[in-house]
Amino acid sequence: MTIVTPDPTGGKTQKDTAPRPRRRSRLAPLVLAAPFALLLLCTVLVPIGYALYLSLFTERLSGLGFDGPHDVFVWLENYADVLGDAAFRESVGNVALYAVIHVPLMLGGALVLALLLDGATVRLRQVWSLAVFLPYAVPGVIAGLIWAYLYSPNIGPLNDVLPWDPLGSNGVLPSIVNMATWQWMGYNMIIFYTALRTVPRDVLEASTVDGAGPIRTALAIKVPMIRPTMFVALVFTVIGSLQLFTEPLVLRSFTTSVTSTWTPSLYVYEAAFISNDYGRAAAASLLLALASALLSALVMRLSARRSR
Repeated sequence: MTIVTPDPTGGKTQKDTAPRPRRRSRLAPLVLAAPFALLLLCTVLVPIGYALYLSLFTERLSGLGFDGPHDVFVWLENYADVLGDAAFRESVGNVALYAVIHVPLMLGGALVLALLLDGATVRLRQVWSLAVFLPYAVPGVIAGLIWAYLYSPNIGPLNDVLPWDPLGSNGVLPSIVNMATWQWMGYNMIIFYTALRTVPRDVLEASTVDGAGPIRTALAIKVPMIRPTMFVALVFTVIGSLQLFTEPLVLRSFTTSVTSTWTPSLYVYEAAFISNDYGRAAAASLLLALASALLSALVMRLSARRSR
């Protein structure tokens, strides 16, 4: 008697039984990237496109003006007006001088503090880290008001101690640099300190065995190994310097040395919300964004060249 065993494959060929790629696995990356793409579209691309649209128009009156202002397409006239405005050029000069002083002072101080905290003989690291980082937790407007009252000639103690007027025409820039450095140094110090904690301990121990002191170890080993982190901090600091707004805005109520167009951000604010010239404000904001992008690209290119 012959027993017929049924084919376990059900008569299907090897090609039929081969696993097929699941459509869900192919759609998974798109689904995961969709929230980021949606946020990027809504918060970055759409506002930039709308600002570009506004920068090509301006409001003008027709005839006797009884019909009210209407939008007129002016092409690149707003950009020419902004670049030809002496107030805008002066604001760019103020921010450039501010960045030249603030960026190396703040990042250098943050790096020194991070290296000191990373030292082997330092105790109570968490306490010192919190003490230095605490100014960053203070809102910018509140910090500006605190320093403004400290600079005030009537009630502030710093006006009697400093050899110059901190709210005068020659002293307002150092005052703003001090305010921003006080607030942001602790933030960057934490970033540098976190990067220093990732340096391999065996490398540091080997340098100690070879006779390298703390300063030599910091300059020859620690700083080169956290250079990528330093360049990232430099990019964000440069961008933040170009966007300087809160500190001079607060000091405007305490001194006449800070005008409504003292920085490019204040220039945009004045054009949009005081003069209601949205086309000029959009053009100035796009020029500021372009300058930030170019400087960021320059810093990143220098970083890539140094890392080779």
